[in-house]
Amino acid sequence: MKLKLGCALVVMVAIALSTVPAHAAAGAVYTMDNSSSGNNVLMYSRSVDGQISQIGVFSTGGTGTGKGLGSQGALAIDASNRFLFVVNAGSNDISVFRIGANSLNLVGHTASGGTLPISLTVHDNILYVLNNGGAVGGSDTIAGFRVGGNGHLMPIVHGLSLSGQSVSPPQIGFNVEGNLLLVTEKSTNNIDVFAVDDDGTATGPTVHVSAGQTPFGFAFGKRDELFVSDAFSGTANAGAVSSYVIPENGVLRTVTGIADDNQTAPCWVALTNDDRFAYTTNTGSGVVSGYRVGFNGALQLLNANGQTATTGTGSGPIDLGISNDSQFVYVLAPGTGIIEGFAISSSDGSLFPVTQASSLPSSATGLVAR
Repeated sequence: MKLKLGCALVVMVAIALSTVPAHAAAGAVYTMDNSSSGNNVLMYSRSVDGQISQIGVFSTGGTGTGKGLGSQGALAIDASNRFLFVVNAGSNDISVFRIGANSLNLVGHTASGGTLPISLTVHDNILYVLNNGGAVGGSDTIAGFRVGGNGHLMPIVHGLSLSGQSVSPPQIGFNVEGNLLLVTEKSTNNIDVFAVDDDGTATGPTVHVSAGQTPFGFAFGKRDELFVSDAFSGTANAGAVSSYVIPENGVLRTVTGIADDNQTAPCWVALTNDDRFAYTTNTGSGVVSGYRVGFNGALQLLNANGQTATTGTGSGPIDLGISNDSQFVYVLAPGTGIIEGFAISSSDGSLFPVTQASSLPSSATGLVAR
């Protein structure tokens, strides 16, 4: 029996590693513990075959909340891979790190321009943060900053309101061109679109009704496509992803209204760099669902039951990130205290487990990969 099990394991690993292309590059994965006594970034090195191992714990100089933030984008990396940006939801500020080969160097931290920062997005030298102040009796707002060459943040605009004072917003994000900002609103089923000037000043929002219910995480494609997870208030097996196109005028046009994934509470979304495959984590059912993406942004579920990969019962997968070379996707599952890594098949989008890091605190939230 042991021999058979061992052989099966070898075969499984061999299959997984065979999916890793020769041009895969090394990188890193980052998450944070969100500790209320002092927030820390956990850094993992990533080898060319997708394996990750923890190489450091770096204090942000701020504090977390000691629990999940219910958001996508708590950490962000600029396109040049020079700086890592992190929210400190407990101390209402943003930390900036300069990225080293095997380390992070704290540049400093800056007030977020609101209360309870939960999500970040950066385009060129402009960074915006989503403040979920409505959850603690204040107002939900966004604030913008210019990122200096040394990484220091300089305020552009603060206190820009969403469609309402308390709308349960989970994510803010730039489109590829950087001239639009989006914010999803869970409690109103709205998607807010802000126009962004050349100097980084955002105005708006223009409010659109989402195709699905409880819009949560999202990702942008290179051809002005937008992919949004629809959690449907966590109703069992009711989850979906919707796709849109955003023309120059910023008015959303629905492409695929509701692409069911037959799973529960899809919340986080990531897209491969070639715009061919999109993935969402289903927090309620411990499953990653994959979609094939058409040239026009249309979505087709990869697996009829929505189970492209599983992270286990009670794992509660939340954040996910795709490596810069789009060869691996990493999933944070704080319910079981793990980060699990999967190789992405370039032929059909299938996922194969290749690595796992354990012993993460249940408060861990946010994940980015490079």
